[in-house]
Amino acid sequence: MARQFRAANGPRILSDYAEFLSIPNVASDSTEIWRNAEFIRDKLIERGVDSRLLSLAGANPIVYGEILVPGASRTLGLYVHYDGQPADPANWTHDPWDPVLYTRAMEDGGEPRPFPETGEAVDPEWRIYARAAGDDKAPIGAMLPVLEAFKASGVEPTSNLIFFFEGEEEAGSTNLGRYLESYGDLIEDIDVWLLFDGPVHQSGRPMLSFGVRGVTGMEVTVYGPIRGLHSGHYGNWAPVPGQMLANLLASMKNDEGEVLIDGFYDTSDPLGPMEKEALRRLPKYDAELKKELGLAWTEGEPQTLPERLQLPSLTVRGLSSGNTGPLARNVIPSAATAALGVRLVKGNDPTHMRELVEAHIRKEGYHIVREDPDMETRLAYRKIAKVTGGGGYPAARSPMDLPILQEVVEAARRAAGNDEVVLSPGSGGSLPLYLFTDVLQKPILMVPIANHDDLQHAPDENLRVWNLWYGIDFYAQLFTMPGG
Repeated sequence: MARQFRAANGPRILSDYAEFLSIPNVASDSTEIWRNAEFIRDKLIERGVDSRLLSLAGANPIVYGEILVPGASRTLGLYVHYDGQPADPANWTHDPWDPVLYTRAMEDGGEPRPFPETGEAVDPEWRIYARAAGDDKAPIGAMLPVLEAFKASGVEPTSNLIFFFEGEEEAGSTNLGRYLESYGDLIEDIDVWLLFDGPVHQSGRPMLSFGVRGVTGMEVTVYGPIRGLHSGHYGNWAPVPGQMLANLLASMKNDEGEVLIDGFYDTSDPLGPMEKEALRRLPKYDAELKKELGLAWTEGEPQTLPERLQLPSLTVRGLSSGNTGPLARNVIPSAATAALGVRLVKGNDPTHMRELVEAHIRKEGYHIVREDPDMETRLAYRKIAKVTGGGGYPAARSPMDLPILQEVVEAARRAAGNDEVVLSPGSGGSLPLYLFTDVLQKPILMVPIANHDDLQHAPDENLRVWNLWYGIDFYAQLFTMPGG
């Protein structure tokens, strides 16, 4: 039914989605975030959903909605985030808030073309370029046509549906816990939380993931002279912060990608037999992915990417000290800074992992401070590191053999048709889903639909139309799956 609806209304579905994408959705822009929330609420109401906005002081609104089905014994919680990453238009081919349709991916020679008119055939290889096209407005763009098709044909879901759309996930979901606690009476009957976020498998096949990694991080600044010095007059005498920082970072991780910080892997929970079997059955795609990304080697070889995602990781996300290129000068900078990201797996505590990194920094001879050191501190310690930031949240994972999760797996298989559905013990991205698994004590399942090469968070983010179509087909199967 939904498949026939999208086939008959493809041009309008794309046009409606483009209208949604044209509303900027950076979490810090309260005015535009409220425009997004009101747009979604109104569209849900038009399609028969009892919807309203939930609010808390200092927080972006939650778009809440419900379809309560008489006699239904199963309630699905549907989480999506409608906010997106900031975008610098100077780095984009087109304005990130002015959606553009391409005949295929830009890197494959795609050309811009007008959005189709009513009655015109839609090519599933077309790509829509705009911020949040893949992350994470795509699920909403797929749900709305399904709900419209249901209303038009009189189809009723087989489960109660609770819509819970967040507006500050890209800003760290700092208020999600408050919302879940403050509005607990609205969500207490949910049997399973389905998280609509992220891309499908790199092979292009549909994927379901039973967990996500946690995250923490920090910035580390090391110090040299109190002011920049001429490298000719003082080089070979004054300590060079860039070299000090490079040595410190090199001590944390070897050339094979193994983190050398004491205890870094010790608290990671092992996978169970079912998770190990699922990992073994995942498509072997590393060779194709290395070719696509121009990589001659990868960390941890011969371990595969899915295997590496089951371990905590340490990543240098950014470095700064002095200038390069035309702005490079003959100067010894006064400081150097690295931004470190730590991804966590089940069993890792964010505070503990941060403490391990700090213990390693001390082991390398550094005195740790939280603010820029004063002169007394500078003269008292040979090596000083300012460590700031932190926070984060733990990983979350649900057992793969839960019956209610297996029902979702079967719905995905029906929607995918001939395509094998990839089942992953856990994805590489991070979301604060511990709030659902550990606090609410409810199972979770990640149900992504975006293409793996959607360039989420980057310039020229995009969504392949096939993936939007798959989302429509999948959600129709999901909302009407037997047993509810």
